[in-house]
Amino acid sequence: METAIADHGLIGDLQTAALITTGGSVDWFCCPRFDSPSVFGALLDDARGGHFRIRAAGEGVTTRQMYYPDSAALITRFFTPAGVGEVVDFMPLAGATETTRHQLVRMLRCARGRIRFDVEVAPRFDYGRLAHRTEVTGGGAVFAAGGLTLALHAVRDPEDERLGEFEIHDGDLRGSVELSAGQVRGLVLESDPDGPPREIRPAEVYALFDDTIAFWRTWLAGSTYRGRWREAVERSAITLKLLTYAPTGGIVAAPTMGLPEQIGGERNWDYRYTWIRDASFSVGALLGLGFVAEAEQFGRWVGDRVREAADGASGPLNIMYRVDGTADLKEEPLPHWSGYRGSHPVRVGNDAAGQLQLDIYGELMDSLFAADRAGLAIPHQGWAAVSDVLDWVAANWQRPEEGIWETRGGRRQFTYGRLMSWVALDRGLRVAAEHGRPAAVERWMRERDRIYRQILDRGWHPGRHAFVQHEQADVLDSALLRMPKVGFIGGRDPQWLSTLDAMDEELVTDSLMYRYDPAASPDGLRGAEGTFSLCTFNYVEALASAGRLAQARQTFAKMLTYANHLGLYSEEIALTGEQIGNFPQAFTHLALVDAAVALDRAMDGG
Repeated sequence: METAIADHGLIGDLQTAALITTGGSVDWFCCPRFDSPSVFGALLDDARGGHFRIRAAGEGVTTRQMYYPDSAALITRFFTPAGVGEVVDFMPLAGATETTRHQLVRMLRCARGRIRFDVEVAPRFDYGRLAHRTEVTGGGAVFAAGGLTLALHAVRDPEDERLGEFEIHDGDLRGSVELSAGQVRGLVLESDPDGPPREIRPAEVYALFDDTIAFWRTWLAGSTYRGRWREAVERSAITLKLLTYAPTGGIVAAPTMGLPEQIGGERNWDYRYTWIRDASFSVGALLGLGFVAEAEQFGRWVGDRVREAADGASGPLNIMYRVDGTADLKEEPLPHWSGYRGSHPVRVGNDAAGQLQLDIYGELMDSLFAADRAGLAIPHQGWAAVSDVLDWVAANWQRPEEGIWETRGGRRQFTYGRLMSWVALDRGLRVAAEHGRPAAVERWMRERDRIYRQILDRGWHPGRHAFVQHEQADVLDSALLRMPKVGFIGGRDPQWLSTLDAMDEELVTDSLMYRYDPAASPDGLRGAEGTFSLCTFNYVEALASAGRLAQARQTFAKMLTYANHLGLYSEEIALTGEQIGNFPQAFTHLALVDAAVALDRAMDGG
C-alpha cells in the first residue's frame, strides 16, 4: 500500500526533486527535470512505479525524520533493538545551466550499536512503460533505458573489501549493508554519468554535504523575516526555492502529479509545470521575505513568455508552461498505474493549459509591481510587450472564462477574473506613471473603472449580502478573499465584512476553508474535494485585515497543526484531517508566508 502523502520529505537540486518516505524509500523522482518522466513512482503505484528503498532490517524498528537545520538535507533515523542508524539524503545543487546530470546522495551512518540496512533499487523508466537493463560492476551498478542512464556509485572506506552483498533480481538490485557505531557508507545515484560507476570515499560525500548545507544556509540568511513564526516561514521559503527551476527561474506548482483531491476520485492532475498565477504568487511571497534575486529571474522568464505572446484561444499568455517555457502539455492517462490508493486516472500533462483564465494577468502584474517597488523595474525592452498584454486585457476582460479553479464545466463571467483584470490595469497605470512609460492611459483607466463598477453592480448579490462567484448564480467563492489584499475594497468595509460573514458560515469548517461548493456550482467533474489550504491561509489574512485578530490567530494556529512532521503541506486537507492533493504545494506554502507576514503586521499594530 502506498505511503501516506504526508509521510514524505522533499529534497532537490533546483532542477528536479525527490520525495522520500518516513521509512527511507525514494518513492518519487523524475529525471532529469521536474516535468520529465518518473524513474521512481511508487507514490502512485507501489507495485509498478519503482522505488529506491533503504530501511533497517529486523523487528521492532521505529523511525523519525527531520531536516538538517536551515537546509534541504533530510535525515531519516532508524531505532532498532541493536542500534541507531541514519540515512542522510540530499541532492548537490545542479547549477543554473540546464543539465541531465543529477546526483541523489544517500549516506548511511550508524550512530550507536550495530545496524543492518536492507537496500533495494528498482527503477521503472518512463512511468514504468520502458524495460531497463541492469549491470553490476566493481564500483556499483548501471541502470539504463530509453536514452537515460543511471549509475549507482558505492560509498565506502578504502579498507573495506566491499560495500555489502548485492544481487540482481529481475533487473532490480538488492542487498544489505552492516554497520557498527561510527561507520559511514552510502550510495550515490547519478544520472547521465561521465564514466562508469566508481567507489566514492566518505570524505568526498561529506564535502558534497558541506557544500550543499552551506548553499542553503547562505541563501536562507537573506531572509528579512523576524516574526513570530520563523520556523514555519523559513521551511516554506526553502520549499518554494526547491520548486524553482534554476536555469530559467520558472517555479513549479508542485513536484508531483496524480495525487488525488478526493481519495478514489478523478480529480488527479499533473502539477509539475509553471503556472503564471502560482509562480507570480510565489515571487510575491519571496519578495515579502527579502528574496529579490528570485523575482528578478522569474521576471526574465515571464518576460520571454510575454514577448512570445500571440493572441490565441487562451489569450496572449498560456496559463502554464513547462519549466523551459515550452507549451506542449498534452494530457494523457497512464492506465497501467493504479493511482494513489486507487485514485485514477493518473494523468500526465494538463489540458487546462489551453483554458482562458483572465486572472493570470492581474497576478502577473501584481508581482511585477511588487518587484518594481523592490527596485526591479520592468526593462524598457520588456515594457512594450507588457503594454500590449494590458491593451489585450482592456479589450477582453468581459469574456467568459474557465476561472482560477480551472473548472471543466464551461466558461462563465467569474467575478475573480474581473477583479484581477482590474488589478492588471491598475498596476500597469501605476508603473507607467512612476517611470513615465508610454501607455494607453485613458483607455486603461476607463476600462479599469468600468470593471470596478461592474463588480460592485453584478458581482454583489443583494440576497446573499456578499460578493459571489459569478453573476449567473449566488455561489460564494473563496478566491474573492483577495479583494482587500489587492486593494479593491477595504478590509473593514461593510460589504466586505458581510461577505466574510457569509463565507464563514458556508465555506468554513473548523477554521478550514473550501474553495466553493461544487454542488451549487457544477465544475464538470465528479465527486468532491477537501478544504483548500491556500484559501485557509488567505482567510487568515482577510480576518486580520478585518480586525478580527483573535480569530485570525486561532485559525493560523490550527492550520499549523495540519502540517506534516517536517512542516510541509499538500494542496488540500480531507475531512479526516489527512493531507491530499499534490505535495508539497507551492500555493499552500506561499500563502503561509503571506499570512504570517500579514498577521505579524496586524499584531504589531501595522
